[in-house]
Amino acid sequence: MTAATHSPLFPQVPDSADAVLDGLDPEQREVATCLHGPVCVLAGAGTGKTRAITHRIAYGVRAGILQPSSVLAVTFTNRAAGEMRGRLRQLGAHGVQARTFHSAALRQLQYFWPKAIGGALPRLVDRKVQLVADAAAACRIRLDRGELRDVTAEIEWSKVTQTVPADYALAAAKAGRETPRDPAEIAQLYSVYEDLKRDRSVIDFEDVLLLTVAILQDRRDVAEQVRAQYQHFVVDEYQDVSPLQQRLLELWLGERDNLCVVGDASQTIYSFTGATPDHLLDFRTRHPGATVVKLVRDYRSTPQVVHLANGLLAQARGRAADHRLELVSQRAPGPEPVYTEYPDEPTEAEGAARRIQDLIASGVPASGIAVLFRTNSQSETYEQALADVGVPYQLRGAERFFDRPEVRKAGVALRGAARFGGNDSLLDDAVDLPSQVRAVLSGEGWTPQPPAGSGAVRERWESLAALVHLAQDFAAARPGATLGDLVAELDDRANAQHAPTVQGVTLASLHSAKGLEWDAVFLVGVAEGMIPITYARTDEQIEEERRLLYVGVTRAREHLYVSWSLSRSPAGRPSRRPSRFLDGLRPGSAGAAGRAALGAPGGIERGFTSAAKAVGTPVPRRTRRTPARCRVCGRALTDGGELKLMRCEDCPSDMDEGLYERLREWRAEQAGLSGQPAFCVFTDKTLMAIAESVPDDERELARIPGVGMRKLRRYGADVLAICAGQEPGAEEGGN
Repeated sequence: MTAATHSPLFPQVPDSADAVLDGLDPEQREVATCLHGPVCVLAGAGTGKTRAITHRIAYGVRAGILQPSSVLAVTFTNRAAGEMRGRLRQLGAHGVQARTFHSAALRQLQYFWPKAIGGALPRLVDRKVQLVADAAAACRIRLDRGELRDVTAEIEWSKVTQTVPADYALAAAKAGRETPRDPAEIAQLYSVYEDLKRDRSVIDFEDVLLLTVAILQDRRDVAEQVRAQYQHFVVDEYQDVSPLQQRLLELWLGERDNLCVVGDASQTIYSFTGATPDHLLDFRTRHPGATVVKLVRDYRSTPQVVHLANGLLAQARGRAADHRLELVSQRAPGPEPVYTEYPDEPTEAEGAARRIQDLIASGVPASGIAVLFRTNSQSETYEQALADVGVPYQLRGAERFFDRPEVRKAGVALRGAARFGGNDSLLDDAVDLPSQVRAVLSGEGWTPQPPAGSGAVRERWESLAALVHLAQDFAAARPGATLGDLVAELDDRANAQHAPTVQGVTLASLHSAKGLEWDAVFLVGVAEGMIPITYARTDEQIEEERRLLYVGVTRAREHLYVSWSLSRSPAGRPSRRPSRFLDGLRPGSAGAAGRAALGAPGGIERGFTSAAKAVGTPVPRRTRRTPARCRVCGRALTDGGELKLMRCEDCPSDMDEGLYERLREWRAEQAGLSGQPAFCVFTDKTLMAIAESVPDDERELARIPGVGMRKLRRYGADVLAICAGQEPGAEEGGN
């Protein structure tokens, strides 16, 4: 996983202002040298927008045109802000503030609160869900977990759109929002939520912006002090600005116009949070004399990927579509996107896992591969499929790299070795920086060869291996660097959240993949009801779903796999169809005449069932099937766990408790031998299903959901032996 439009890991600092401009294309150079007045950069995916704006800041600083402390660059995520700070440091532009809107506002709020309000700033709550739950209890309104989350999102939307509780119902109707409860109830909850915050002397995330705006509006002296500090502003991802953030930006600016904004209306995917591309699209209206630069040279993706991305937007409608950018790939041709249809979701996940194995075998690093899905609930199936084939993975949005316990411990060990290494026998035979790091981290669990499996042990090893690789790259770029120099580099990276690459396939939602890129991307579950999602009903919502798929496509550098399944589960009715967004683009769909035939590059490839995989037989489209039904009460089953048991969760079980416990003990032993979590061997539900059905042979065992051909080959003999009351075989199951 890398940040968009990656650069060498440790580039040399340019020796002059003019050298900062080296390597920029004509449009990027125009952005970098246009340092006065309003500038609007319309930057398509993969066109080097971060490169353009960081070189702009660095060129201005190095040329003496901009004072570093007078520049404020703002973006939307800590990762993006950290990346920007890291790039500016590499370009020799020290002292420039690169922050998120909230971080910049919080810093100002903490500084000015005692002067403008008096006393200490109220405590900032990390999560507002509990407060919303307390508000619901006070109103005697019962909210389930989903409603609690949705009502919280409505409160957040209200605040970033500067909507007070009394105006919520009207504002929600005007915006066409589908509210999770009666709007009057949400308005009541919102009002009580605000009262609770005041009573408890706490503020939330949105209050940081609201209070900063209020102080800057009410206290002219404070506003003038901020404007005296910051003279030049750069705003990245400007299409995602909310009305509240726009108001804050206007207050920072005052009457000045030294503002550079960068964005792409076709990548607006957060409108549900209050983001709107209108500020980007109306920039020329608000600033008639603005310089507008369009970046359309795509340095990330091959012509084949770019062709699909352009095709998606060519069918788009609405205001953002009217301003779409036609990308032009700057890369050599690559493989055509591959479209694959599968009978069900587990088979789709298995198919993706096999292809990922093949890519890794062909030389594509695991860290250069991503599986992207519409909802986080889809992740588990792919986690299981990758674990089954022994491919390591990491979840996007999980714990930040430098916050991981093993990384913190490794940092302490490296810092200690840097200070007292002369007395450390571990370093006696270490002749260079990489060998010193390997020696130190060997005491923390790093080994030259990775452990088996993909569980917690493997994840810890991957973190330490990332530090080892970073040390090798650092030493190659900085000959003569010491262990102390590396520790300083790690400290800088931790402060910037500039994590090294972890060697694992990334699993991420399409929303969380924004701003990232990989060599190979698997877009999975691209079916009606998922993309576009079922609850997207208005034209605006449908178009945002199209843009979300566009963002997913443009994450791929070279290999792109698009897939969908006909049903959710192996026993489900095959009623799904490919996403409407692929119509006219995928071979065989309406308007796609003349495309490659089945099996050719870019053609639709049918998925394989577990039985057919062994002999390589393509599986025809499934015929209509009756839904799976509970073997106790006869109710139709849809839940994955119930499908494994073939009964409702609440229906009585005839499970052999003793057999279940013996299977659990055996599973724990197998997990220990392979270094995997226990569920990677068999899930609890699968073990329960085995203990309920007590299979006599491989055929019966294979019928149990969760027992695929691979697990049947690896564990079948042991499981059948345990079911027969015998001891499992002495030899460990092979791969």
